[in-house]
Amino acid sequence: MARAATTSDAFNAIAEPRRRAILSYLALRERTVGEIVLTLRFEQPSVSKHLRVLRDVGLVHVRRAGRRKLYRTNAEAIRRLDEWAGTFQRYWSGQLMRVKERAEGRVKGMRSD
Repeated sequence: MARAATTSDAFNAIAEPRRRAILSYLALRERTVGEIVLTLRFEQPSVSKHLRVLRDVGLVHVRRAGRRKLYRTNAEAIRRLDEWAGTFQRYWSGQLMRVKERAEGRVKGMRSD
């Protein structure tokens, strides 16, 4: 099966660790490319490329302020990712609770022997 392009959807876009780092950094407030480059210590062309991918899939917005471009996360798009991932978080939390209960049951059984 052919792999989907990184620009095809948000999940493919965030599969790249540097894009996740950029999104985390932008979560605090909007930033310029220069701020991202300085703080994350990524090369400027790489940051621009990753921002373009994130923008194309709708995870970031950009606005002009004079000659500068300011990037910020798209909260609605991030929320949809979080909701989807939350399904699995609830599943694994339930699984971990069952493991914990079994382990605690075994410890109690060992103490009563």
